[in-house]
Amino acid sequence: MKRTIQQYILFTFRSILFWVLAFSFMIVIRYFGIFEEKGVSILPKYELPLIDLLSYVAISAIPFGIFYAFVEFLFDRFLAKNLALGVIVFTKNFIYLVILIFLVSYVVEYSGYMLDVSLEEERGWWRTNKTFWSIMIYFVVASLVFSFIKIANEKFGRGVFFKMLTGRYRKPKEEQRIFMFLDLKASTTIAENLGHYTYSQLIQDCFYDLNVIVRKYDAEIYQYVGDEAVLTWSYKRGIKRNNAVELYFGFLDRITSRSVYYQEKYGLIPEFKAGIHGGTLMVTEVGSVKKEIAYHGDVINTTARIQSQCNTYHANVLISEALLQKLELPEKYHTQKIDDLLLKGKSKTVTIYSIDKVARVGDSS
Repeated sequence: MKRTIQQYILFTFRSILFWVLAFSFMIVIRYFGIFEEKGVSILPKYELPLIDLLSYVAISAIPFGIFYAFVEFLFDRFLAKNLALGVIVFTKNFIYLVILIFLVSYVVEYSGYMLDVSLEEERGWWRTNKTFWSIMIYFVVASLVFSFIKIANEKFGRGVFFKMLTGRYRKPKEEQRIFMFLDLKASTTIAENLGHYTYSQLIQDCFYDLNVIVRKYDAEIYQYVGDEAVLTWSYKRGIKRNNAVELYFGFLDRITSRSVYYQEKYGLIPEFKAGIHGGTLMVTEVGSVKKEIAYHGDVINTTARIQSQCNTYHANVLISEALLQKLELPEKYHTQKIDDLLLKGKSKTVTIYSIDKVARVGDSS
C-alpha cells in the first residue's frame, strides 16, 4: 500500500507538471496574439504582466493535474484489463472534455479572463463560441500527447522511451543490470488440462496481476515469452529495498489474494518459479520497423539457466551468490546454498542460493 501511494503521488506530480507546461504554452500563445482571428489586433490584450499570468495559470493547472492523475489511476487500476486501448483513450478524453466545459462554464469570470473568451452571454454560450472550442481542441490534443507519452513509457519501460528519443542506445552501451526470469510451474500439464484458449486466459490474468505490482518494485518488463516473463532493473534500483527479491514475493501475495478467483475460473492457483542474477552487459537499439531495446551478454543466459534449475532443486526462487551478497535481506527471508553449479555453456561454476519466506507464528500458510 505504501509503495502504491508513493507511485500515485509521483504520477500526480508529473501530471501537474505536464499541465502547468501545457496551460502556460496556451497562455503564451494567447498573450502574444498568435493565431488570432483575421482583423483582430495581435498586440497583448492582458493588463497583467506575462509572468503574473503564468503564475495564475500554474495555480489553475494544479487541480486539473490532480484530477487528471486520479482519472488515469482509476482507469489503470480497474478498467485497463477489460477495455481496448482505443476505448480507454477515447473515454478518458471525453471525461476531460466534459469536465473542462463544466469548469469553464461555471467559473465564468476567471475562465473568461484567463482564456480571453467573451463570456457575457447566457448559459450555453460555449456551444457556438469558436474561440472556446479552439481552446478545448488544444486541451484534447495535449491530453492525447500525455496519453501517448504514458503508453510509450509503458511499452518501452520507465525512462527508456526518453532515452530512445535522445538516441542514447543508438550505439551499444555498457550497463549493470539485474534480471529475473519468471516462469509458470507445470505449464505443459496445465495447458493440456485447460485447453489452449482457457490457458491463454490464465496467462493473461497472471501477467495482468504481475503488471499491477511491477511499478511498486521499480521493475521493467523486458519480454514476455510464452508463459515466461523477463524482468529487469538497473543495478541500483534492483538492490534498493531488495526490489529484485521483493517483487517475486509481492507477486506471490497478489496471486494468493486472488486465489478464489483463480480456483473458481481455472480450478487451480498458479505458481511461479524465478531465477535472479545481475552483472554487466550491453544495451542497444535493434530493428527499424519494430524498434526495441535489446540486452546482449552472458548475464541473460546465466539468469535463464539459473531459473531452469528450480525444478531440479524443488526451489521457488534461485539467486546467484554474487547478487545475493549485494542485497541486505531482512530476517523474514531464509537463504540456503544449493551448490556450485557448472551451468550449460559456462566455463566457471556459479554458486546458487534458494530464497524462501520464513513462515510467521500463526501463519496458516
